[in-house]
Amino acid sequence: MALVSHRRIRRAWERVRPFPSPRYVPGTPKIGENQPPMVVQIPNTLTLAAAATSGEANAFVASIVEMLTPSEDVAGQQAYYRLSQAQFGRYWHYADLTTVLWAAATLIRPNNYLEIGVRRGRSTAMVAATCPDCAIYGFDLWVADYGGVPNPGPDFVRSELRAVGHRGNVELSSGDSRETVPAFLRAHPQLYFDLITVDGDHSLVGAATDLANVLPRLKVGGILAFDDISRVPILRRVWDKVVKRDSRFVTWEYNDAGYGIAVAIRIGDEPLLVAMRPT
Repeated sequence: MALVSHRRIRRAWERVRPFPSPRYVPGTPKIGENQPPMVVQIPNTLTLAAAATSGEANAFVASIVEMLTPSEDVAGQQAYYRLSQAQFGRYWHYADLTTVLWAAATLIRPNNYLEIGVRRGRSTAMVAATCPDCAIYGFDLWVADYGGVPNPGPDFVRSELRAVGHRGNVELSSGDSRETVPAFLRAHPQLYFDLITVDGDHSLVGAATDLANVLPRLKVGGILAFDDISRVPILRRVWDKVVKRDSRFVTWEYNDAGYGIAVAIRIGDEPLLVAMRPT
C-alpha cells in the first residue's frame, strides 16, 4: 500500500510541478545579421512544413542515410521510406526529425547548430551534409547499446559527419545535458545558434530543462526541433507549456505517423502581445 501511495503522490506532483523556465535576455541576434537588410527572410511554418514533407526532403534523407554506417535504426528508416514511396508515389508526404533538419538547414543555412541527443549522428548528419561548413555542437551521454543499438560515442559520430562531407568545426560533449549544456553556454556567452535540436532526456523535468537552457540562445529567425512528441506523450505537455504558448515563437507539429516532431521558429526577441507572423 505504501508503494502505491508513493506512486500516486509522484504522479500528482508531475502534473502540477512547475517547469524550469527559460531566462531570456534582450538583444538576441538575428539570423543573417552580417548580410544586407531585407536579404534574409524568416520562413513561416507553412514553408517549413512544405519543405519538410516534400519528396525532395525524403530523397535527400534517403541518400544521406545510405552513406552512414548500417544499423537497425538506419535499416528501419530505409525500409519505411521505400515501402511508402512504392505504395503512395508522389502523393506520399511525411516528416520526421531528419526531414525537418534538412528543411531547416536548406531554408536558413545555419552557421551554428546545437543538438542534444546525438547518439550515432544520423540527425546531425542531415545538417552536416546540407551545410558542410556549419559549426556543430553536440551533447549526449552515449549510453552503450542505447535502445538495443550500438552507440559507439563521439569519435564514431565525427567519422559519420566526415563521411557525408562535413568540414566545419565539431565539438561533442559527453555527460548529462542538464550539466554539460549550461556549463558550455556559460563558457561561450556570445554564442547563439541558428538551428537547435532537443532530443535527449525524455522525462518531464529533463526535457523542460533542456529547452529552458537552449531557447534563450536561439537566434531570432532560428529554428528549434523537438522530437518524439507522439511516442512520449509527456513531451507534448512540455512543448505546449514551454514553447507553444510563448509568443516569441510560431510552431508546427507533425503527428500523422512516426514518433512525432514539433518545430518552432523564433519570430521575436521579446514576447509579443499579438505575435506577428512571418511572411
